[in-house]
Amino acid sequence: MDLNDLLPYLIGAPVLVAGAVAAVVVRRRRPGAPTTDERTAPPAGTTSSTTAPPEAPAPDVATPAATTDAAAPGVEVPDTAELTTAPPLETPAPTAGRLRRLRERLARSGSPLGTRLLGVLSRDHLTEDDWDELEETLLLADVGAGPTDELIAALRTRVRVDGLRDGAQAREVLREQLLALVDPTLDRSLRTSPTTGEDGTRVPAVVLVVGVNGTGKTTTVGKLARVLVADGSSVVLGAADTFRAAAADQLETWGSRVGVPTVRSDRDGADPAAVAFDAVRTGVADGADVVLVDTAGRLQNKAGLMDELGKITRVITRTAPLSEVLLVLDATTGQNGLNQARVFGEVAGVTGIVLTKLDGTAKGGIVVAVQRELGVPVKLVGLGEGPDDLAPFDPEAFVDGLLEG
Repeated sequence: MDLNDLLPYLIGAPVLVAGAVAAVVVRRRRPGAPTTDERTAPPAGTTSSTTAPPEAPAPDVATPAATTDAAAPGVEVPDTAELTTAPPLETPAPTAGRLRRLRERLARSGSPLGTRLLGVLSRDHLTEDDWDELEETLLLADVGAGPTDELIAALRTRVRVDGLRDGAQAREVLREQLLALVDPTLDRSLRTSPTTGEDGTRVPAVVLVVGVNGTGKTTTVGKLARVLVADGSSVVLGAADTFRAAAADQLETWGSRVGVPTVRSDRDGADPAAVAFDAVRTGVADGADVVLVDTAGRLQNKAGLMDELGKITRVITRTAPLSEVLLVLDATTGQNGLNQARVFGEVAGVTGIVLTKLDGTAKGGIVVAVQRELGVPVKLVGLGEGPDDLAPFDPEAFVDGLLEG
C-alpha cells in the first residue's frame, strides 16, 4: 500500500478520536445525578405485578442549555434526596415536673381563688359578712355547694378553737382544708400496662377518650400519646371520630410527630365502632402497649350518639378490656361540665377526668366538684397550648399553686 492509499486513514483518525472525546464529554453526569438506568427505574417503594425491562438508552443528542439537566459552571445542584427527607421525630418532654409549670402560671396570674380566700382569712376579726364573702368566693370558683359548706364549717371550727394569729397560719389552715377537699388519697395513676388474655395473647391497654365538642378532646388524645411515648410506651391511635372531617387528619398529624401510627377510615361517616375495633386489633398485632381511641364529640342531650358510644364500648371489649375511659372537660365551663360528667358517667363508665384550660382560671374548684359528682379522680390537666402541656394531676402542687398568688 502506497502513501496515496494511506492518506484517507491518516486524515480520518483525528476525526474519530475527537468524536469519541466529545461523546465522553456529553455523557459525563454531574455528581449525584441519576444514571440512565436510575432514571428509567420505577420509584422506590412502588410495586408491580410484572417488571418491564429497562428501555434502551436514548442516543446522545445535544440539547439546548435550557432543557439539559447538566449544571451550569459554578452552580451547585441540590441533592433531591435531601429535599424529600422526612423531618426528624420529636422527643416529647419528660412528664416529671410538668405540674410545676401550672403552679408557676397560677402564681403569675394572681391565683384569684387562693388570694381572695387568704385575703378574707387574714383579717383581724372575722364577721358574718366575712364568712359570707368566703362562701361566695368558693361558689364562684365552682367548688360546689356541698364542698363549700364543708370547707366553711371546717374553717369556722379551726378559727374558733385555735384562732388565726397571722397570715402564715391562715395560709396553713386553708391549705390543709383545700387539700382535704381535693382528696390526695384518690388513685390518679393511668392504667396503661398491657395484659395477657385468656388464650395467652398479649393484649394492649385500651384507653377510650370521650367528651363533648369544643373541649379539646382530639388535641388531648394527641398530647396523651406524647405523654405515653415520653414514659416509654408504644402506642396506636384510633381515629373513631369519623363525623368531623378534619379529626382523623389532626390525630394523624399528632401521631406522626412522635412516630405513632394512626388507624383511620378512608371515608367520612364510617362506622366509628369498626374503626375502634380495627385500632385495637392493630394494637394486638403490633404488640403495642396502649391503644388510644378518639371518639366524636357528643352532646349529652343526643340520645342516639350516646347509644353509639355504648356500641363502641361493646365492640372494643370483644377483643380487649377497656383499661380507662377518660372524660375530657373544659375547666371553664363550670356547672355545665358537671352535667356532661354525669351523663357520660352513666353511659361510658368514666374512670378518670382530664381537665383542659385549667391554667390561670378562677374556676379551679371544678376539680373538687367533678370528683364529687362522679366519684372518680382528675388524672390529667391541660396547662396551655403547647404540645407537652398535659400533665399528671398532683393535688399538693395544685393547691400550692392556688395559694401562691
